[in-house]
Amino acid sequence: MRTQVVIIGSGPAGLLLGQLLVNAGIDNIILERTSKAHVLSRIRAGVLEEGTAAMLDEAGVGERMHREGLPHDGFDLAFDNRRHRVDLHGLTGGKRVFVYGQTEVTHDLMDGREAANAVSIYEAGNVQPHDFDGDHPFVTYEKDGKTHRIDCDFVAGCDGFHGVSRKSVPEAAIETFERVYPFGWLGIIADVPPVGEELIYANHPRGFALCSMRSTTRSRYYVQVGAEERVEDWSDERFWDEIRSRLPGRTAEAMVTGPSIEKSIAPLRSFVAEPMRFGRLFLAGDAAHIVPPTGAKGLNLAASDVRYLFDALREFYIEKSSAGLNDYSNRALARVWKAERFSWWMTSTLHRFPDQGTFGQRIQHAELDYLFQSRAALTMLAENYVGLPF
Repeated sequence: MRTQVVIIGSGPAGLLLGQLLVNAGIDNIILERTSKAHVLSRIRAGVLEEGTAAMLDEAGVGERMHREGLPHDGFDLAFDNRRHRVDLHGLTGGKRVFVYGQTEVTHDLMDGREAANAVSIYEAGNVQPHDFDGDHPFVTYEKDGKTHRIDCDFVAGCDGFHGVSRKSVPEAAIETFERVYPFGWLGIIADVPPVGEELIYANHPRGFALCSMRSTTRSRYYVQVGAEERVEDWSDERFWDEIRSRLPGRTAEAMVTGPSIEKSIAPLRSFVAEPMRFGRLFLAGDAAHIVPPTGAKGLNLAASDVRYLFDALREFYIEKSSAGLNDYSNRALARVWKAERFSWWMTSTLHRFPDQGTFGQRIQHAELDYLFQSRAALTMLAENYVGLPF
């Protein structure tokens, strides 16, 4: 086969890039090692920056997001047994975020791709990019007992942290930066109404907690747990008792509990790979970087990579210029590191660390107290949370 762009990975980054390319008349094929059902079963983030929402509109798949998503103009930070509201809308000149699950984003993008009759190949085994350091790259994969080859102009590696794209780069050509945090998030989904109309982030002596939602009838809750914890050791009753102990009294009393429909523990890490371009192979999303989920940046950072990469590819094919491709890595990484900084700051400010001690706890308290005495400090938080400009 022959196409212009091969996209490895059928997560939100790959699907969004593919849909934008299709709409621009640029041929592309998506290769995914797992099944479509498996991709749709993955439970991930649910807070979309305005820029991400605008890109879904640009891709022509934003209608359901606007109909079913929940626009939020702020969120609460809870500490000292009180809730303090961060007015995102007022602090950023009218910006807001959307609460809309990543699974729903993926579903909408898949539907859009099918409607456009664009090619996605699922359960493609042993996907390998080749010769991306030259002018004629190609990608091979196995399916139905046969090896297939796709010749292309460019390869977009959107296949996540454990995918083949970054692993295909010679070790000497890439530098990685990483911080692994000594805790994880135990999360559950339950069909109960959310405890608040907006998200609640909590700093508590027992550890961090987050009250989020997927809809007005489905809630997503998290508590910080030790890195050694096992999900099997957490009954629903134990989880509800723990999260209520970390929330202000009135909030805990108002919480509606019920059986979980999903429960998992996610480790936290910060990770960046540099550069994000290797000849005609471009990394995007989790293939190039990971952020702890505290700042709600993972999916949004993948979307910003797609913004830069799509603009560069469109410029190459429509305007016959390679300037955007040459600048892709620098532009993407400049925004990546700002998001890494913000996610690290949110994580450091709201979680309890094993070696923190009483001094570190007092510093956290002073940081949170200062936030709500300084409009400048709150504006910094709000500007980063709603998303820095592209």
